Amino acid sequence: MKRIRYTLSLLPLLLVVAPFAQAQSSFDVNLGFGSAHDKASGAGIDNGNSQTNPFGFCTPNSGDPNCQATPALSGFFMGFGGSIMLQKHYGAGMEFTITPARQDYASLQYRQLFYDFNGIYAPINQKKVQLQLQGGIGGARTSFALTQSGCVGPACSSFTQPIGNNSHFQLHVGVGIQIFVTEHVFIRPQFDYHYVPNLTNEFGSTSVPQGMIWIGYSFGDRT
Repeated sequence: MKRIRYTLSLLPLLLVVAPFAQAQSSFDVNLGFGSAHDKASGAGIDNGNSQTNPFGFCTPNSGDPNCQATPALSGFFMGFGGSIMLQKHYGAGMEFTITPARQDYASLQYRQLFYDFNGIYAPINQKKVQLQLQGGIGGARTSFALTQSGCVGPACSSFTQPIGNNSHFQLHVGVGIQIFVTEHVFIRPQFDYHYVPNLTNEFGSTSVPQGMIWIGYSFGDRT
């Protein structure tokens, strides 16, 4: 959550500098929806029923009835971002995407976050359409939690406890086509590729493709 708050804190900064950017070109804010994918690592984690290795690593299909396989990365992602085009064809921006709901990770739950800071090149920048090529650096974080439940007489309850997270550096590239449905409102289908060294600690590959649909508002003069 600290990383999310830090990233969100950059959006007011972009709003402050927006009037200066308008003298050159445009300033955009956007909200996105999509998904990202990575294969499963093939590892497993024993659940709480294990007498010898609760929540420890195990090998699926090895005869351990409490061993649960870790999943592939998938599911719904939500994103926030902003960008400034300091010139007609060149700018900078930032974005982050997160799974808003925790997902099952063997006997645990996880939430995945990607954030990146990019340079932007727009070889096509017209009134109704803009082609964006992005490249930059950032990070990826996988946070883990454990949900437990219990009953005292007829009263039952459950609670989720955060138990830690893994953070990694990442390289990011993306390409999107920004289509203006009004003078300022746009939709941008975008394909992203995240290269995340050491993400194999959680999933099966260091390569994460992602598809997003961004909806946003553009301030300033794009022409």
